[in-house]
Amino acid sequence: MDHFSESELQERLTPDEYHVLREAGTEKPFENEYWDYHGDGIFRCKVCGNKLFKATDKFESGTGWPSFDQPYSEDSVEYREDNSIWGRRVEVVCAKCESHLGHVFEDGPTETTGKRYCMNSICMDLEEE
Repeated sequence: MDHFSESELQERLTPDEYHVLREAGTEKPFENEYWDYHGDGIFRCKVCGNKLFKATDKFESGTGWPSFDQPYSEDSVEYREDNSIWGRRVEVVCAKCESHLGHVFEDGPTETTGKRYCMNSICMDLEEE
């Protein structure tokens, strides 16, 4: 895992980025950069550059956030139990720097995995191909 001090991250990231990535916040649906993206590329962690998701694995979930049916690789993300005010969910974090990315649900429409990785655009940078 890459280690960054919280003060370094507060300097590097905008207040909104810091809130979502480091404090497990959530950006507004339908008002984020990638919810309606339909191109090619690889989505990388905004903090450490780790490869997270392929644009080809993105689908329209109707939620207003970018949704994917699987991570870039098995080693791209890690999972944590989230028992916050929304009930029991599974949080998805970057496997390299442990930054919050979003949550994964078992209601994905694709036959590949049946999962819906509901991510925050603000947590990712797009490397277009």
